[in-house]
Amino acid sequence: ICSFCKVTVLILSLFQHALNSGVRRYHVAPVLCQRAKVAMSHFEPNEYINYEKLEKNINIVRKRLDRPLTLSEKIVYGHLDDPAKQEIERGKTYLRLRPDRVAMQDATAQMAMLQFISSGLPKVAVPSTIHCDHLIEAQSGGEKDLRRAKDINQEVYNFLATAGAKYGVGFWKPGSGIIHQIILENYSYPGVMLIGTDSHTPNGGGLGGICIGVGGADAVDVMAGIPWELKCPKVIGVKLTGKLSGWTSPKDVILKVAGILTVKGGTGAIIEYHGPGVDSISCTGMATICNMGAEIGATTSIFPYNARMKKYLGKTGRADIATLADEFKQHLVPDSGCQYDQVIEINLSELKPHINGPFTPDLAHPVSDIGAVAEKEGWPVDIRVGLIGSCTNSSYEDMGRSAAVARQALAHGLKCKSKFTITPGSEQIRATIERDGYAKILREVGGLVLANACGPCIGQWDRKDIKKGEKNTIVTSYNRNFTGRNDANPETHAFVTSPEIVTALSIAGTLKFNPETDYLTGTDGKKFKLDAPDADELPKLEFDPGQDTYQYPPKDGSGQHVDVSPTSQRLQLLEPFDKWDGKDLEDMLILIKVKGKCTTDHISAAGPWLKFRGHLDNISNNLLIGAINIENGKANSVRNALTQEFGPVPDTARYYKKMGVKWAVIGDENYGEGSSREHAALEPRHLGGRVIITKSFARIHETNLKKQGLLPLTFADPADYNKIHPVDKLSIVGLKDFAPGKPLKCIIKHPNGSQETIMLNHTFNESQIEWFQAGSALNRMKELQQKSS
Repeated sequence: ICSFCKVTVLILSLFQHALNSGVRRYHVAPVLCQRAKVAMSHFEPNEYINYEKLEKNINIVRKRLDRPLTLSEKIVYGHLDDPAKQEIERGKTYLRLRPDRVAMQDATAQMAMLQFISSGLPKVAVPSTIHCDHLIEAQSGGEKDLRRAKDINQEVYNFLATAGAKYGVGFWKPGSGIIHQIILENYSYPGVMLIGTDSHTPNGGGLGGICIGVGGADAVDVMAGIPWELKCPKVIGVKLTGKLSGWTSPKDVILKVAGILTVKGGTGAIIEYHGPGVDSISCTGMATICNMGAEIGATTSIFPYNARMKKYLGKTGRADIATLADEFKQHLVPDSGCQYDQVIEINLSELKPHINGPFTPDLAHPVSDIGAVAEKEGWPVDIRVGLIGSCTNSSYEDMGRSAAVARQALAHGLKCKSKFTITPGSEQIRATIERDGYAKILREVGGLVLANACGPCIGQWDRKDIKKGEKNTIVTSYNRNFTGRNDANPETHAFVTSPEIVTALSIAGTLKFNPETDYLTGTDGKKFKLDAPDADELPKLEFDPGQDTYQYPPKDGSGQHVDVSPTSQRLQLLEPFDKWDGKDLEDMLILIKVKGKCTTDHISAAGPWLKFRGHLDNISNNLLIGAINIENGKANSVRNALTQEFGPVPDTARYYKKMGVKWAVIGDENYGEGSSREHAALEPRHLGGRVIITKSFARIHETNLKKQGLLPLTFADPADYNKIHPVDKLSIVGLKDFAPGKPLKCIIKHPNGSQETIMLNHTFNESQIEWFQAGSALNRMKELQQKSS
């Protein structure tokens, strides 16, 4: 009997005893052992948390495996479509899962909703939301930038709002805030499985959920009610001991982990934090750590349910969820004695403030060392701009700690030497920091408060203080710092760190300043040292929700019209990709052999290109324009094998498509790391690409390529990368016998007439092979629908 019912029975027995001793007698009916239903969110009062099903599935799997389970396993296996029969082997088998909900940001939602429209289904099968955060460019400040974005993007916002209304999807209007902050405030909860069309969806792990970033086609599967496939993840345990204090923040935990695991060390794994040090981290701090787990390639990251999460749930109006989670807590923490595939231990009491970069988020340095390292490497030490906020660090606590640093500077008459910007994570955060005075302090120290949106973090920054090609340094509390990501300038050296360190460095204006030991000079000529910042993790008063920016979907949206103009330059209805013709892929040309790092930013740039995210043909004009061609060491310059002239990558791909020639891309390690944007898979497919061959892939991008009918293959021997030259022709043979676990043969034809054969591996399972044969996962879905009808 549950604790709730024990209490209920005790109260009833006492009540009956009291009645029995009086004059009148009352009959007390038996009480059923049933918990009250608790809604998943305030916005979906008829969609309930189903911990009973989670518990049932966990018990089935635990009995089958006969071993203690990690927290990650409990939640993942607790969402299995068939827990009794599902084959389970970490790192090998594919799981068929039933996520609880879907979240989409506006840049990826366009293509996701266009694909859902193509499916012909009348309504989404699970609670789903759209969040407008990616299309607002930072320019003049919050209000002006928001008005400008609404005007420029009116067509896209109208499409998303009407598509949401028609198909039952909640719509968060522009100005609401960043998707991941909105999810943390309203939708994530302990034990939830949520998939989101953004790579930083793991932010929700700060509330004990399994929240996974995916491409739009994966979201369509879940919205269509189809079991979602995920390779059974390994589990990397990070044991935290000690306690955070001083200048050390939650951001330093993930910066340290990134330095240990590198950008691909978490691929195929969930990072599960545990140990006594966990309780010294706030809920939003745990979200920060989980958020940036995307930078190490992790499937997601998670923390066990604890009092800090309960406190946050209560402050965000969800005490009922916390009460229910308390009842099921044994399923929301790891089993004693559970085994991890790898264990990392970090003593928080010894951890120092870190700053990572430039050009990659896993190049970790203690803040105390960065000045000397920068001088040695020739990196600019003067900081041009400091930027705080983003989905990683824009909580109330983050803003409070930054304001605590700024307040000390103001007390000595100082302001920021560097330009300084602040991005609130949500309308709720913006309104609350305005009310509580944090925004005022940050403005007084020289800050510009931007809109509640992604802004410079994703390249939505109309930067005016430098010219393109000018070498400079910026420091941010963001998550990524790839070449040109923030401002499209390849010479911008971007470093990521905590908001409070960004604030301190912006006041000093140099990377050579260490706030733990160095002194500043006030306007009175006296030297002073900044005290370590201290701030409340949550407001003393209730959060101020600010403006109401949510649009509920109507109960019946069947009459809603969704308009996509055939002449639109922003939106384009999708045409099905061609089916596989049943033949081997012979004599393919090589569009480009990529040298070094190739992220999804290199494959499909963001920034000014975001406006074309709903128009596949237009967005394809940025295909691989950031990738470095090994033949000449240049970006966006490849040899056309048919004309022998060098030209832009997209133009060359279009020429090959026009001539009916299939082509391939050759890549290096961890190809496609970074954002979840499926445009990096849609574009090569749209322009005639069929095969991507690399040393290794990032998880999300590999899946996205499969979904769109492409063949992502890896060298059985990584050294074979050196055997292929840009002027060669490639043939992939054996496709008629394409099967899980069976390598494919690649014949390389050199211009001198010689040939050599190499072997290529793949990770396709049977259903994914069907995607390839049908031309795409969406095509296969339609085939199955036709069969069933």
